[in-house]
Amino acid sequence: MTQSTDTGMNRTAGAALSAADRFGVIERPALEWTPEVAEETAHLYERVKDHIPKIEWPVYAPYVAAINRLKKERNAVILAHNYQTPEIYHCVADIVGDSLQLAKEATKVDAEIIVQCGVHFMAETSKLLNPDKTVLIPDMKAGCSLAESITGADVRLLRERYPGVPVVTYVNTSAEVKAETDICCTSSNAVQVVESFGVDRVLCIPDEYLALNVAAQTKVKILTWKGHCEVHERFTAEELLAYKEADPEIEIVAHPECPREVVEIADYTGSTSGMINYVRDRKPPKVLLVTECSMASNISSEVPEVNFVKPCNMCPHMKRITLPKILDSLCEMKEEILVDPAIADRARLAVERMVNLKH
Repeated sequence: MTQSTDTGMNRTAGAALSAADRFGVIERPALEWTPEVAEETAHLYERVKDHIPKIEWPVYAPYVAAINRLKKERNAVILAHNYQTPEIYHCVADIVGDSLQLAKEATKVDAEIIVQCGVHFMAETSKLLNPDKTVLIPDMKAGCSLAESITGADVRLLRERYPGVPVVTYVNTSAEVKAETDICCTSSNAVQVVESFGVDRVLCIPDEYLALNVAAQTKVKILTWKGHCEVHERFTAEELLAYKEADPEIEIVAHPECPREVVEIADYTGSTSGMINYVRDRKPPKVLLVTECSMASNISSEVPEVNFVKPCNMCPHMKRITLPKILDSLCEMKEEILVDPAIADRARLAVERMVNLKH
């Protein structure tokens, strides 16, 4: 069992049996391209045929079929972030969405096991909201540059420096960081959360660019931390202007984790769910999504009339999650997310305050 000492995932002495001990290990099924597998997965291939060549589908399909059978046998549900690859997003996931959607849906799942196809902090959030469920992540190394930019000790120092100032923490953080803060936020509700305190000054951490973009939408003074997402920080105003000059019809849709100068150029800025809804509702002829590149692939099947221009900045952490790892996770019941109860109780409160915030 992989353990982490810096995110509150320590197994304490006398802890319960591991997930593998509790549920048992299942031998990995044979992975063959058979007529039965072809028939079983044909409707799923229709969802991804524009992204996976037909000649490659026999490689993916046996994994898809095995995962979908095994998750029923295990009474498991698969949660997948919008940045997962199409064969995961469209073919094995039960629930898809952005961080806020997955956090909310994680409280509603009627399953013993949650398999989180996303990054580590998302799996921790699912565990916080489902302390009695078993939460697995297919690769424990699926981290996040933004989450790793700050620690619980950093937040305690910020509280000493700014006594009495509320601390709003982006969900892209470890449980130990959430435990030190007042409330969590996502990119879709950050302004609402910041303004919910009714004060004139708030710490909004750790994403500096999200904080600056929030500051442009509120009268509350925002204190920031220099954390960045390695995907979104790579976009520049110069490259987006070049796209616009080459084709003025392109609509630029950006995520608020992007630098301020990128957001100022965009035709729309919003969370991943907000970006998706914008494209679904408006159906612009040409769209450039300024975010992780898999998202364009995942939503293009819903809006075939939209031409997606894809500057492909890929998240290496999200891409650690693969079909073989998901299958191994279900077979061997790994890797299990465990959060120290002393941390979990406080971190859960910060997440629940966000989830329960009235809109």
